[in-house]
Amino acid sequence: MTTNPLQLDIEALADSLSASADALHTRLMRDIRQKPPAIAQTVAQALFENEVALRQRANSLYLEAAVLAASGLGGTQQQLLDVTARAQEKIRKIQHTKDLIQLTGELLSLAAAIATGKPDKLAKPFETIKHHLQAMDAPPA
Repeated sequence: MTTNPLQLDIEALADSLSASADALHTRLMRDIRQKPPAIAQTVAQALFENEVALRQRANSLYLEAAVLAASGLGGTQQQLLDVTARAQEKIRKIQHTKDLIQLTGELLSLAAAIATGKPDKLAKPFETIKHHLQAMDAPPA
């Protein structure tokens, strides 16, 4: 699968917004730690809210870029949506922290494979998640 130029542009914008939020956070922390603080509490709170908003916008753009990357997955896309929906439901109900850590780690691996835009990298994390979900559905031995 080839990378969509628009996808790269959107990711670059998201990276830039995220870096801006990082810079804002660094600056705010420096100003707050000064004795006396170099910034009023109300101003700092407003700027922290701006930082959060920047991060949310960046995350939305990353999601948009991922959707563009996934649009080239064809029939695989529905299988991915199904398995991630099952995983999401399991996350809500998981009793053991170990299972929660494993499943979320597997989802991160799948997301990374999707983000690379290389369908050949999808098979392993996809199958791992499927098997993990099946094992969690199986009655205890």
